[in-house]
Amino acid sequence: MAFPSHIFKAYDIRGIYGTEVTEALAYNIGRAFAEFMKKDQGKDTLTLVVCEDMRVSSPPLKKEVIRGLTEQGIDVVDIGLASTPTFYFGVAKYGYDGGIQITASHNPGQYNGFKMVRPAAGPISGETGIMEIRDMVEKGEFPSVEKTGTVTMRTGVIEDEVVYALSQVDISRIKPFTVVVDNANGMGSLVMEKLFAQLPCTLEKMYFELDGNFPNHDANPLIDENNTDIQKRVVETGADLGIALDGDSDRVFFIDNMGETVEPAIVRGMLAQVYLKDHPGGAVGYDVRPGKITEDMILEAGGKPFLTKVGHSLIKEESKKHNAIFSGESSGHFFIKADFGFFEMPALIVLQFLRVISESGKSVREYIEPLMKYAHSGEINFEVEDKTAVFERLKISYGEHLTQ
Repeated sequence: MAFPSHIFKAYDIRGIYGTEVTEALAYNIGRAFAEFMKKDQGKDTLTLVVCEDMRVSSPPLKKEVIRGLTEQGIDVVDIGLASTPTFYFGVAKYGYDGGIQITASHNPGQYNGFKMVRPAAGPISGETGIMEIRDMVEKGEFPSVEKTGTVTMRTGVIEDEVVYALSQVDISRIKPFTVVVDNANGMGSLVMEKLFAQLPCTLEKMYFELDGNFPNHDANPLIDENNTDIQKRVVETGADLGIALDGDSDRVFFIDNMGETVEPAIVRGMLAQVYLKDHPGGAVGYDVRPGKITEDMILEAGGKPFLTKVGHSLIKEESKKHNAIFSGESSGHFFIKADFGFFEMPALIVLQFLRVISESGKSVREYIEPLMKYAHSGEINFEVEDKTAVFERLKISYGEHLTQ
């Protein structure tokens, strides 16, 4: 079938609903993903998880993905509305063969797309399957199967996710903070409401209503102007801190008690030190974007830092090679190693952050201020016609400073 090939990206499939991402495409992606996974896993009998985010276009797309999967003989477990971390947890914790989520992450409401994983929520990236799936969709030739797959609904995944996070942290050590949480009308509210119900903290809710049109602000806390509302609320209410999540809740940012966003490199370093206490000498990954404080904190705790490319799928793949105990990306993705997978667990990240600040006896600003010793410009993006030529010029000018 015909489709714009640019929607098949490095980490997922994403485009404008109705013109680039259609029900017909969803159906064929379901069929292609089914055949890809059979080959990838070396077996014809598979059970895959399917779920959706809160976008208006997600239900019809999910329906067609499921139709495509089952027509190729795949058994589907539908876990309904779910954040990306809930999706990962559902695949990995219950031991399913993989899955596909209908989501466009933090993109505006007119977008939608598909995120796919292997067993243990292992990523499928442009380098490890997405482009192969694209080619299969384009060709449009799928084998017939003798038996159509089944569809089963599974509930309680969010509850299990919260229970797991709570089991990993001694919440009796968390102080009764006042915490403002901005869910940006995204999927995080389903988890955060249940999580904070178990904590001694006072929860100040912002934009918890699910709304795929994102009426209050874009669901991307990496762009600090999207954090203006929560920063203001933290200061006005005298809250101890704020938490901002993106549209599909796989990224988390923290706001200090002075109403300023905590640099993700500092959060990454804090969390690295948490996990290095339990895993001395462990490997910790971080992406190449600015964040020298992360390396300092990893080395200070006796860990082994390693650099990765940008992108959650690529970081996970590189972390697997290093047997990492924890990794973090400057965009707010934080990856935790569990006995069933290595992926984003924002509920657990929130608990660990609250515990660290509680045990320090300091405010968030007092804790992070000594760590704010490096200049940080924030992410700056450039559009160029020939990136290869630009990199070659940079190598010529600055090659002696390259670290890898």
